[in-house]
Amino acid sequence: MTGTRLLISTGNLTRATLAGQVAIVTGAGGGIGFEAARALAWLGARVVIAEIRNPTGKAAAERIAQEMGQSAATFIQTDVGDERSVRRLVRQALRTHGKVDIVLNNATITPIGAVKDVSIQAWDASYRVNLRGPVLLARAFLPGMLERNAGVFVCVSSVGDAYLGPYETFKAAQVHLANTLDAELAGAEVIAFTIGPGLVPGTPGAQYGIQQVAPLYGKTMEEFYAMSQEHILSAEAAGAGFAAAIALASRFRGQEISSKQALIAAGIDLEGEPEAAAITLTAETMAQALSLCREVRATLAQQVAGWSQRPLFERQWVIRDFSKNAGMPSNQWLDTLGRLERCLEAQDLATLATIHAPLDVLAHYYRHWQELAKGYVKDPQVLQEQLQTLHGYEEAAAHLAALLDRG
Repeated sequence: MTGTRLLISTGNLTRATLAGQVAIVTGAGGGIGFEAARALAWLGARVVIAEIRNPTGKAAAERIAQEMGQSAATFIQTDVGDERSVRRLVRQALRTHGKVDIVLNNATITPIGAVKDVSIQAWDASYRVNLRGPVLLARAFLPGMLERNAGVFVCVSSVGDAYLGPYETFKAAQVHLANTLDAELAGAEVIAFTIGPGLVPGTPGAQYGIQQVAPLYGKTMEEFYAMSQEHILSAEAAGAGFAAAIALASRFRGQEISSKQALIAAGIDLEGEPEAAAITLTAETMAQALSLCREVRATLAQQVAGWSQRPLFERQWVIRDFSKNAGMPSNQWLDTLGRLERCLEAQDLATLATIHAPLDVLAHYYRHWQELAKGYVKDPQVLQEQLQTLHGYEEAAAHLAALLDRG
């Protein structure tokens, strides 16, 4: 193993976090996929590089094996859009490793241009890699995961706008695929979620894509990067975020997250990002925060209990909507609020400062429900009562966020 210090090693995850697990990473011959595979190998997983380009895939597996040990990585040539190729991937992976615990759908192509200008052949090629591939992999590997009642299936999203339709349309479909799987996997210990890497300028795909799209926005490449500065990550940081999210999969079940969010959750200091600031509260503010925390937690617990009484499809929709709009699943929120409450009771400000509780996002969720109510509740008096109640929930979460400075 080389003496290079990997970013994944700087947080609270260990070399044994994924020990004994087998991970398929598609498109892992270079860029984010390679860095994700490398980070997964550091976490203890045995990694299969599922790459369409033979020399590139072999070289990637050899590099990881040299760095992490000979059993850390193998290469299986794979065209994710071809069903026969995916079946071969399954056979070879099971023959070598006996099981597959993790699938990371990293492989992608990025056609660029206005919808009216991009050929239907380019749209078809994008569909083949960016949506058909993940569906084939889900069909191939989820049955084994369900049989063992353990596994992680990860889709990869992207956020774009004009001139990125031939790429982003199918990336958005991957988000819906993961949401659908999350609903279908309810009650199982098989987890599906979506992660976006951010803007990673160092990879050949990103370089080519931005070179094409920047002029369409009337920008130079430098101006385009400057416009997107807050979303820029290195390939290693984006890949380490993918690996960290997989290691913490139970925290992100059914969500669409970012590499940066996963890195923060894993305690990884990203490019000099400051540590959590110490919290200073007066006795009066501490008491006020404790009262609000109890109120917010009791409100959420009551809502969660009420969800179980709803019809099946309505219940599933409400649970997914909460996870999507509140920043994390309800059980994780209840656990987080419980830890905040205990720290406030004990006046343990040092531990309080380390708890990730995006209360502003929870407040946003209640604002979101106020907008939904306006479209669903027809009786003006009932609507007004519901809006007042939801506004009270929003204010309590926002006030607690302000007291703890958790905006």
